[in-house]
Amino acid sequence: MRAARVITAVAVLLLATACGGGGDDKKQTASTPPAQPAPSAGLTSFYQQKPEWKSCGGGFECTTAEAPLDYAKPSGTKIKLSLIRLPAENKAERIGSLLTNPGGPGGSGIQFVRQAARTFGDDLRQRFDIVGFDPRGVGASAPVRCMTGPQLDAFFSADSSPDDKAETDAFAAQSKGYADNCKAKNAESLPHLGTADAARDMDVLRAALGDRKLTYYGASYGTYLGAVYAEQFPKNVRALVLDGALDPQESATGTLVEQAKGFETALKAFVADCVKTNCPLGKSPDQALAKVADLLAKADKTPLANTRDDRKVTEAWATTGIATALYAKEYWPVLRQALAQALQANDGTLLLRLADTMVERKDDGSYSNQTDANMAVNCVDKPNPPSLAAYAKFADEAKKTSPRFGPFVVWGGLPCVYWPVQTHTQPKPITAKGAAPILVIGTLRDPATPYKWAKSLSSQLSSGVLLTLDGDGHTAYLQSNPCISRATDGYLLTGQPPKDGTVCR
Repeated sequence: MRAARVITAVAVLLLATACGGGGDDKKQTASTPPAQPAPSAGLTSFYQQKPEWKSCGGGFECTTAEAPLDYAKPSGTKIKLSLIRLPAENKAERIGSLLTNPGGPGGSGIQFVRQAARTFGDDLRQRFDIVGFDPRGVGASAPVRCMTGPQLDAFFSADSSPDDKAETDAFAAQSKGYADNCKAKNAESLPHLGTADAARDMDVLRAALGDRKLTYYGASYGTYLGAVYAEQFPKNVRALVLDGALDPQESATGTLVEQAKGFETALKAFVADCVKTNCPLGKSPDQALAKVADLLAKADKTPLANTRDDRKVTEAWATTGIATALYAKEYWPVLRQALAQALQANDGTLLLRLADTMVERKDDGSYSNQTDANMAVNCVDKPNPPSLAAYAKFADEAKKTSPRFGPFVVWGGLPCVYWPVQTHTQPKPITAKGAAPILVIGTLRDPATPYKWAKSLSSQLSSGVLLTLDGDGHTAYLQSNPCISRATDGYLLTGQPPKDGTVCR
């Protein structure tokens, strides 16, 4: 998923810590494994491996497992997938492993489990090893690297909601440069970093963990990864929780247009709450929305000041900061403070700090590889528009329905137009026929994965069950809502989902 150029389950991590391009070069084609591939003789060694776990601090254990870079050539290049687990507390009643993915694509499952494993339900931690892994291309698992810290600073500072041809051409040059860098540094791996390959890795990991069937919690993009796994291996599903769902049948650009609407909805919920008491944006929701728009327009012309380093807080950085705080209602007070500083003192420092959380920029100017992995996966998962002109039409569409976020979100995916690896496989519904019941969770005012996607995915899945949170923020399970927790934990423990259509408030 691409929004503000990169999406992870940032809300989950915040809550856990707080509680080639073009030219004449031919483009490659991404590998697309067939549905429900049976382990071939060439894959036997991967399925039979038994990783050696070692203590890695804090009560956690770590290891690596091998997978083929190209599943069509299992005897070729091999990659190592990094794993972490918090072992089950009750060994005598242990059910197995609960594999997790925090989203992205590009989010580190290692980091997620270190920060959030102990926020899972007590009964789950008693009877499951809580397991995280960095998917291929991410974090410590054969990471893809495209851009240096200074290059990413320039990319994130660039005007990604262009107002004229000159600005459009400038951002197109930035985007093509991004794609060219990725091709130059990762030519062998780029065709094999898509979700279909990562889902096949998950089945290898299931076997390596010693589980006959998969138990899984996936948030945000992790819902798409889980759904693709279920489509490929329906008979290997024990229980899958897909929290903050993506719609598999949505196009790449359609996903961005809808996601921009989600951020617009979340912003409206924020300002409606803000204007109730001493809001820096004014006394009415309409006045507050207008002030946000004015602030971004001013930052587009003259960047806000920043006291942390020598970066200027451009419109792009300010928009990223606002979007970050919309992921979790607990961060609305921080957003009020950040907007007050920006409006009253022309100071964008706090907005920039929020933005740095989203893109995983460290104080020393270095970045995790989240952004590079995000691009590498998204750009090969679904077909992209063939040209800059075609892409611009989607940005114009998004502006009509989401004036504050639309162009920014959609233009953020422009590097995919120039990506050296493309797929021609069109998106389609995922049914996972033959799978055990799969629980899909949607939040009504989710900023990053609109609720309509959860409804769509649950209806596509032949065994889908929809659980709804009438609330705000991105994803639901780790928001400490007792109703959501009881329903989710009970399903993961027993395989019995709540009644389809259950709503928690």
